[in-house]
Amino acid sequence: MSGDLILYFSRAGENYYEGDLKVVEKGNTEVVADYIKEITNGDVFKVEPEIPYPEDYMECTEVTKNEKNGRVLKETLEDVGDYEGVYIGFPIWWGKMPIVFESQLDKLDFKGKVVKPFVTHEGSGFGKSKKQLKKLCKGADIRNGLEIKGSDVLGSKDKVKCWINDNL
Repeated sequence: MSGDLILYFSRAGENYYEGDLKVVEKGNTEVVADYIKEITNGDVFKVEPEIPYPEDYMECTEVTKNEKNGRVLKETLEDVGDYEGVYIGFPIWWGKMPIVFESQLDKLDFKGKVVKPFVTHEGSGFGKSKKQLKKLCKGADIRNGLEIKGSDVLGSKDKVKCWINDNL
């Protein structure tokens, strides 16, 4: 085993920032994943749904509000066995982990892995996702997570670096 994997889901398009809507070319969680990649030189796997979420924020919230079952993924990561640690990142939607990301985590065996979760949000912190992580990452050593407000991600590189160093 060697190195780390950065496994994340992120959505670009219209996003909510402190009461306003703003179009972004790169999702907030992807910005943080890029920082982690730069700092750790880990491998990266971006989870993507086969059918993308709507770029319009209001349409996307309606779709995600009603999602109950897993989503078909564009590509599925089959194994994390080659990695010592796995950085797991996702936005918080409706106070929890997005269904699309659950669909990926549910397919993996995290037994004996060190899991380092990071989330982006616009006010809900980790929400209920820590419970979800414990359920989906059975047997993993889940470390202290990092939560970053989406509207603050562009200025958060030092915060990310400190968190990584605190979780070695």
